[in-house]
Amino acid sequence: MYSLKPHDKVIGDLKCRFNDGGSEMAAAKEKILMTDDGVVPTKYWHDLDDGRVQCDLCPRLCKLHEGQRGLCFVRARVDNQIVLTSYGRSSGYCIDPIEKKPLNHFLPGTPVLSFGTAGCNLACKYCQNWDISKSRELDTLMDRATPEAIAQVAEELGCRSVAYTYNDPVIFHEYAIDVAKACQQRGIKSVAVTAGYVCDEPRAEFYQHMDAANVDLKGFNEEFYWKVTGGHLQQVLDTIEYIHNETDVWMELTTLVIPGYNDSEKELNEMTRWVVEKLGPDVPMHFTAFHPDYKMMDVSSTPMATLKRAREIAMKNGVRYAYTGNVHDNEGESTYCHSCGMRLIERDWYVLGEWNLDANGCCTKCGTWCAGVFESGHGHWGSKRQPVRLSDYVTV
Repeated sequence: MYSLKPHDKVIGDLKCRFNDGGSEMAAAKEKILMTDDGVVPTKYWHDLDDGRVQCDLCPRLCKLHEGQRGLCFVRARVDNQIVLTSYGRSSGYCIDPIEKKPLNHFLPGTPVLSFGTAGCNLACKYCQNWDISKSRELDTLMDRATPEAIAQVAEELGCRSVAYTYNDPVIFHEYAIDVAKACQQRGIKSVAVTAGYVCDEPRAEFYQHMDAANVDLKGFNEEFYWKVTGGHLQQVLDTIEYIHNETDVWMELTTLVIPGYNDSEKELNEMTRWVVEKLGPDVPMHFTAFHPDYKMMDVSSTPMATLKRAREIAMKNGVRYAYTGNVHDNEGESTYCHSCGMRLIERDWYVLGEWNLDANGCCTKCGTWCAGVFESGHGHWGSKRQPVRLSDYVTV
């Protein structure tokens, strides 16, 4: 747990519990936003008999004394309730290709406005966004924007979707949902890039507002999850099954393949068989290359051969759409018809080439349907990465 620092500006007038989610909570949220402190009440928490307050957003179930923060850093106990301290504040905005999330079967070739906040509810030793996700300074959150401002800018810049990414949107649950609502009013889709470490009730609320998700299935054994990420595998599997079985959210899975940690043939076999058994053959899987970072600088980068082997294992076990990532592999990046083998979507990094899907998302050679969210053609955003300062477009 982390105690609030003296310079942290926190609103003191939050003595109502706001568990009813009614107009009083909305009015308080509006008042708080006007202070630019980013502090809003939350509803997933309860009092404990020992005087602490337990946060019920994610399986960490942080139990806090007054003034303490949870492991995620952005949720804290203030005036005997759990508040979010990063509402309306971001570590930055950037327009990316949707394939970078990675999502290969959701509006291919289109631009997505991406943003994150600070903090994370996991503790991955290899985190490749550690400067954001492990940040313990709210000064990291330099860009401020209301949900409506984000939706407005996304529309003005021609983005088909907004992605909650860089760190996990689970921890800025309230902000992400409000942005998603504002985007929906403008016909803009919402994409969650997440590790899936969340409790049942907030998970159900969150995915009511998402259109697509890439879930980071970090490995397939409990020892790896606990020792390397500080989390537990089963809760992630529960999230994956929930999204697939209980929602209309388009979902793809990503595994960062780390040499010597989660790259054994046994584990890759067990993982991919579970996916086909529980989710069916049509959920795309991305096997991406690890590069030394954060607390795992002594581990070698993932060889191309390892990624190709992971892809082959997945396809052998019935996964129809398996991809390699973080490496240049034209074959492993492209989409193929699982019936006739026709290349449906050619990818060169994030640039799309050959396109052999008809207006209904079916193979132009044999007519077999390709699972995904497709339109009559594809976008042409390419591989561009365009940083965006929202204040250049709206007054935030």
